[in-house]
Amino acid sequence: MSNTKLEEMLGDLKEGKLEVADVMQEIIELPFKDLGDTKLDTHREYRKGYPEVIFCEGKSNEQVLEIFQQAKNNASYMMGTRASQELYEFLKGTLDDITYYEKARILFRGNAREIKNDKIIAVVSGGTSDMAVAEEAAVTSQIMGCNVERIYDVGVTGLHRLLAHLQEIRNASVVVVVAGMEGALASVVGGLVNTPVICVPTSVGYGSHMDGLVPLLAMLNSCAPGSAVQNIDNGFGAGYMASLIVNQ
Repeated sequence: MSNTKLEEMLGDLKEGKLEVADVMQEIIELPFKDLGDTKLDTHREYRKGYPEVIFCEGKSNEQVLEIFQQAKNNASYMMGTRASQELYEFLKGTLDDITYYEKARILFRGNAREIKNDKIIAVVSGGTSDMAVAEEAAVTSQIMGCNVERIYDVGVTGLHRLLAHLQEIRNASVVVVVAGMEGALASVVGGLVNTPVICVPTSVGYGSHMDGLVPLLAMLNSCAPGSAVQNIDNGFGAGYMASLIVNQ
């Protein structure tokens, strides 16, 4: 939405030609900034509560830099997922206030949302090899204003490791379970808690694991009620969904 259009609407509001609700609806639905290759959704934070997030893979360093620069005045923070160390090194030459979470592969600039309640998101991983996806979920939730408890490497091959943390997991308002191989951990956790379980299959496993398809299907077919499944390696989606639940 251009400043001219906004000024016109505010003038009509002042003169009684428009209602506040009409203006708010226009503000919510219309605005974006055309950057050529990218159309930046500048008012997503008004609509969704969270600003637009950049998926960095497939974009040039220059494209990501431009988005971060243009978004600064339109969002309380800006976040980029699947970012490389090389991209971070490029950006920090221009943006001295950018942070890189290496394990999560997340870039962050701005002010994280304030934590407004004491609810906890437990992020549980099957193995250490699942940590990149688990960290993507955990860091996403933290940026979006949530308390996060990390419980890693508690897969079903040593079930006693999971049971040692069972009370911590049960204390959480939402549990994110990240697992590869056959993905059995999601069903086990789902059968032990009375809270929503967000399952994330990972592309960690041997040949017949099919790059995450096997745990994806296993989680979709889980007999444990109260579980929802994200796509393969989508830690960001799980962290986003978990934050929506606890911040209601």
